[in-house]
Amino acid sequence: MGTLYVVGTPIGNLGDFSPRAVETLCMVDFIAAEDTRVTLKLLNHFGIKKEMISYFEHNKLQRGEIITERILNGENCAIVTDAGMPCVSDPGELLIMQCEEKGIPTVVIPGPTAFASALAVSGLPTGRFTFEGFLSVNKKSRKDHLESLVDEERTMLFYEAPHKLTNTLKDFSNYFPDRRLSIVREITKIHEEVIRTTTTKAYEDYCEKGLKGELVLVLEGKQHTEEKESYTLEQAVEMAKKLIEKGKKSTDASKEIAALTGFKKNEIYKELL
Repeated sequence: MGTLYVVGTPIGNLGDFSPRAVETLCMVDFIAAEDTRVTLKLLNHFGIKKEMISYFEHNKLQRGEIITERILNGENCAIVTDAGMPCVSDPGELLIMQCEEKGIPTVVIPGPTAFASALAVSGLPTGRFTFEGFLSVNKKSRKDHLESLVDEERTMLFYEAPHKLTNTLKDFSNYFPDRRLSIVREITKIHEEVIRTTTTKAYEDYCEKGLKGELVLVLEGKQHTEEKESYTLEQAVEMAKKLIEKGKKSTDASKEIAALTGFKKNEIYKELL
């Protein structure tokens, strides 16, 4: 009997691919890949020549049987996704279950993970968190999911596609008004950026122009009212004035303090005039 190796791949920067991961892909008999064209680029970069079999959402049942049968016959297989850790919010989850049912050993080769990386730089509490993946496009499922999280006290992490961001920010501003939100995009890539804002402010800023790139949304959990710091408009204006004294423009200072205090940027800016 062979082994299934779960191999994490880079989420943007090829320099993040570990030597152990390269060794594993060189050693296995074949690779189960989400998109063989994407994986071929990775293999070519590292000079690896290996048989590949496609494994994705719409063929996972059939291909899972083929893959496990080959492993039972003594071959070693590595499963990879286009970017990040396979089998997490990914069709590979089913393959792990099939291997468990058939007594096939599995070995993980750790690699870059977008949600963990985003959490680390979010500026939000990291001690307890919940990974929520992608929100459903089905209205009822989406509504039920969001409603179930309204009282969640842990930091929440979501994946989102750029073309769906506007709807998600709208939902966040409705279900989680004035919560802190970090939008982490293009992790490990040239245009990597961490936008620390609030749900209300994010919808105001990006509902029309949107954002490009791969996105992870890190949302603050529900805070107890007595523990959450609140500000008066007067305090917010004073905070903005201090930033202006340090060289910030009035508009930038108003925007930054608005994100921290929950007031609208225009409210603060008006008081500065």
